[in-house]
Amino acid sequence: MVNETLQEQVMEDITLLSLIGVKVVLVHGGGPEISSLMKRLGIEPTFVDGLRVTDKETVDVVQMVLAGKINKSLVRYLESKGGRAMGISGIDGKLIVAKKKDDRLGYVGEIEKINIKPIFDLLEKGYIPVVSTVATGEDGETYNINGDTAAAYLAGALSAKRLIMMTDISGVLRDKDDPSTLIPEIRLSEAEALKKSGVISGGMIPKVECCVTAIEKGVKRAIIMDGRVPHSILMELLTDEGSGTMFVE
Repeated sequence: MVNETLQEQVMEDITLLSLIGVKVVLVHGGGPEISSLMKRLGIEPTFVDGLRVTDKETVDVVQMVLAGKINKSLVRYLESKGGRAMGISGIDGKLIVAKKKDDRLGYVGEIEKINIKPIFDLLEKGYIPVVSTVATGEDGETYNINGDTAAAYLAGALSAKRLIMMTDISGVLRDKDDPSTLIPEIRLSEAEALKKSGVISGGMIPKVECCVTAIEKGVKRAIIMDGRVPHSILMELLTDEGSGTMFVE
């Protein structure tokens, strides 16, 4: 879970960007909170290939935590910092339409379609859209969507200038145990070789794949950065210094 002080700083930064005219969409997941509530309800979380197995009972928990608790907490945070925020889930306005990804995973969705108009409408009216990553299916079911994947698809549909993915490491490292080996920029043509050589491995693979997806869908820059660094978003967007690893065409 995110340190409270850091979360507050991120909310301040997002509000500041919005106030100076930068259009920001905040897309969030909530894995630790979902697992925590599942355990309190006596449901043991299980994962396959890093994705949460989501049966009927679990998808209700996911929707409750993401579209309820976390989404409204983030909206409240932004409003308390002077921002104008509106919470929306992937179900609202059929923003994210998905189908079942893999029978082994249950109600984990693979994105089929993004209906971006609700986000454009909110941005036009000066709101910061706060998006929880549950989706609807043409079959009427609710699906759990990986937060990074949803962010990449939404950024692509918006033709965003930047996709910023906040994580708990400084970016892609040549040596995972040495922060000084940060790779500041990766071209799409280099990503596959870095995976094969093992530089990009484990939990970093899906994040990198989402950055690649975003660039392929028309996003200008995709950045994996350390959310633990105070004001890292402002450093990235408002200075020449930058932060984390940037993916470019």
